[in-house]
Amino acid sequence: MTFFLAFLGVPLAIFVIFVLIPFGQAIFWAMTDWRGFSPDYNFVGFDNFTKMFEDDVFLKALRNVALLAAFVPLVTLTLALGVAVAITLGGPSKGPVRGIRGASFYRIISFFPYVVPAIIVGLIWAQMYDPNAGLLNGVLTGLGLDRFDTFAWLGEKATAMPAVMFVIIWGLVGFYAVLFIAAIKGVPAELYEAARIDGAGRFRTTISITLPAIRDSVQTAYIYLGIAALDAFVYVQAMVPNGGPDNSTLTISQRLFNVAFAKQQFGYATAMGVVLAVVTLVFAALVFLVNRLTGGGEGESKRKAPGSRARRAAAEGGAR
Repeated sequence: MTFFLAFLGVPLAIFVIFVLIPFGQAIFWAMTDWRGFSPDYNFVGFDNFTKMFEDDVFLKALRNVALLAAFVPLVTLTLALGVAVAITLGGPSKGPVRGIRGASFYRIISFFPYVVPAIIVGLIWAQMYDPNAGLLNGVLTGLGLDRFDTFAWLGEKATAMPAVMFVIIWGLVGFYAVLFIAAIKGVPAELYEAARIDGAGRFRTTISITLPAIRDSVQTAYIYLGIAALDAFVYVQAMVPNGGPDNSTLTISQRLFNVAFAKQQFGYATAMGVVLAVVTLVFAALVFLVNRLTGGGEGESKRKAPGSRARRAAAEGGAR
């Protein structure tokens, strides 16, 4: 009994106190007109939620975060997987399976952007994108592309969101590359050796062996990246605090922040926070569902079967 109280009761109590109760309070305040700096408030029911979905600015922010959640995790994880495969498996095609020469150096370089705080990354890239003195325009102009002499990357509706996405991806790809490197190192080497004997190339090996073997890591990474993309407050606030041209980069968290602290409509802002939390939960549920529908969550015996067949194939190939 003491064991269950210590290892189940205490964590459950912490979860209830610091997660469920605050979320319940948020739902309550979302149904009020509380202004944040006064004990007075009126209960307004679902008026804040009705007002929210009639708010064109909020709907634009919702579309923007949906766009971020669709592209940022996909591109980031694709690049991270490519880096991880190159570092761990991109070595010579003959002899033992190993990574490229200088793998440790590339691992450090790829991880470096993640070490820098997100606010610093955002401020650095805001200066890089500066239309008058930015390094990006200077490089492009030096290459003979004069049309970028004073091009405002964060001031044009067509380029503002892609520019923000690039910075978020640049800042996060290294961490997930290191995560995938650790996961790939846990895959039995004989699987890759058997695939090499069968004549499989690096791309085929990645799709048929590496991805299925690290599926759980990819799923977890996708959820975390989706949550980061749905928020993305720090990066966007550092680069385009005003929401960008025609609110093209505005996120829900930015809209929430402005409504709460600039307009002092904390009840309305809390309703936005509740919606953002629900959207995040739906995103996570969709990732789990897609993973399940595409073969994830199978029994351990099914997962071991391909490995057993690969080992037998490797043994037979070695005997021949």
